[in-house]
Amino acid sequence: MKASFNVAENGGGSYRMLVILRWVMVVVFVSFGMQKFTLQSAQGIAQFISNSPFIWWLSLFGLRGEAYFLGVVEFAIAALLAAGAFSPILSAVGSLMGVVTFAITWSFFFTTPGVVKWSISTDPIAWNLTGEFLFKDIVLLCVCAVLFLASLPQSLVKSRTV
Repeated sequence: MKASFNVAENGGGSYRMLVILRWVMVVVFVSFGMQKFTLQSAQGIAQFISNSPFIWWLSLFGLRGEAYFLGVVEFAIAALLAAGAFSPILSAVGSLMGVVTFAITWSFFFTTPGVVKWSISTDPIAWNLTGEFLFKDIVLLCVCAVLFLASLPQSLVKSRTV
């Protein structure tokens, strides 16, 4: 039996409903990508990039260059996810790239100074507006993870039912 990757568009039952998640993520990545080409967005992400142990090197491209780079990556992920409706491998690659993207942005929650204030008190964790902005990325990471797992062959994901 040959293992083959899957796409929600060819599935049935509750698996088919993942189509909604795919197209929502396409819209999310296109909108995030478009924002990276504005000066305001470039200035807004500079603090995250400069403090990141994963993508600090993007600072070598300068303020606008780092944002342009990320915008192009986000457009590429959107294109892979869209093409993933027709190609199971592209579905897996695009959703895995989405997982990596949101894992890195989720790490900003912990690596950017001043986002989170940890204390031993009645409120052990508090975050500012930047932290609230970043906190949503855990949901987007999970959506991409679900799309990735749904793309894998059944032999790799034993608990999935089609």
